[in-house]
Amino acid sequence: MAELLPDKQVNDIVSKHETVQGYLEAVTFDMAATADELLVQNRHDGHAEIDWEHADVDWFVTLSDERGQKAALSIEFGREPYTDEHGRKVGGMEGLYILTRATGIARKQKRQRGKP
Repeated sequence: MAELLPDKQVNDIVSKHETVQGYLEAVTFDMAATADELLVQNRHDGHAEIDWEHADVDWFVTLSDERGQKAALSIEFGREPYTDEHGRKVGGMEGLYILTRATGIARKQKRQRGKP
C-alpha cells in the first residue's frame, strides 16, 4: 500500500527536485535576460543593473541600483513630482516597469491621489 506523505513534505521533495530546479533556473534566466534588455533600452547614464540569484529553493530577479542613486523603486514604478523653491513641479517620472514586463505580470493602473 502506498504511503501518503504530509503536504509540507511533498512540497519540500518536489520543490528541490532537479527537474523543477532546472526549469525554475531557465525561467529565471529568461526573465533576467528580458529585464536586462528592457533596462538597456532605457538606460541613460545610471548604474542600475539586473541581477538574478538562487537561494535554497527560490530564484530571484532583482533590479539593483546600489552603485548609483539607489533609485530602483523609482525606475520600476515611477515617482510623483515635488514642488521646488520656485513653485515648479520637478522630479516626476513614469515608471518603466522593467521587472513587471519581464515577468509578464499585468500591471495595475496607478490610482490618482485623492481618487478611489
